[in-house]
Amino acid sequence: MSDVVAFAGVSVIRGGKALVRDIDWEVEEGQRWVILGPNGAGKTTLMQLAAGRIHPSEGVAGVLGEVLGAVDVFELRPRIGLASSALADRIPGGERVRDVVVTASYGVVGRWRESYERMDEGRAMELLAALGAGHLADRQFATLSEGERKRVQIARALMTDPELLLLDEPGAGLDLGGREDLVARLGEIAGDVEAPALILITHHVEEIPPNFTDVLLMREGEIVALGPLEITLTAENLSKTFGMPLLLERFEDRYAARAAPVGTTVTSQEFTG
Repeated sequence: MSDVVAFAGVSVIRGGKALVRDIDWEVEEGQRWVILGPNGAGKTTLMQLAAGRIHPSEGVAGVLGEVLGAVDVFELRPRIGLASSALADRIPGGERVRDVVVTASYGVVGRWRESYERMDEGRAMELLAALGAGHLADRQFATLSEGERKRVQIARALMTDPELLLLDEPGAGLDLGGREDLVARLGEIAGDVEAPALILITHHVEEIPPNFTDVLLMREGEIVALGPLEITLTAENLSKTFGMPLLLERFEDRYAARAAPVGTTVTSQEFTG
């Protein structure tokens, strides 16, 4: 397989319930995907598959040219950068920020007796600086704001120069200023032709950064629509995804959504901006 992600007929079943069902999806090098949908849509399950953290119950899941179930995931996972709240919860509160980032080199959380080269330390500092967090290097992780923690997690996810970068709800819990700062920085990463393929999960169209190329819309474990962002993210598809009439607006390279007035029939033409 040459695709970064290649899922064919993929389902994940737990306790007799399908968390995702019959998913066909491909991500190619250079693409920047956003996965959009309500709570319980199956977004995080799809992310866990792409991260090699779980295996499908049915179908074939390919990641970075390997097939889950036929590859040593402990060799696959270092090729994937992951930032998620679950990972953040594992980071010791007393850990220095620079160590939170550099320990990704060994795939561990919490620095112990392992040693790092000066090049690793330098890369960690460069990544923190690029994400506007260089001044936090000697702070303890527990003392950071939510926005600062998000930036540190993304720096950690980039530390190993991954071939695939996965961001699970990076904007969750941020105030308006923190969200806008993060969205702008993610837009810069997405616009870098040297950056890895990128997949971002969110509930909100306002959190889609500039330079993202494609969107996958999910509801109740199934795909509502997928394809190029500019033609797939429509008011009609968004309304189907969230189960209510929504209007969609675009302002240059950003999006916003709101509930449609009562009695409005939403079609793919309900788009302004």
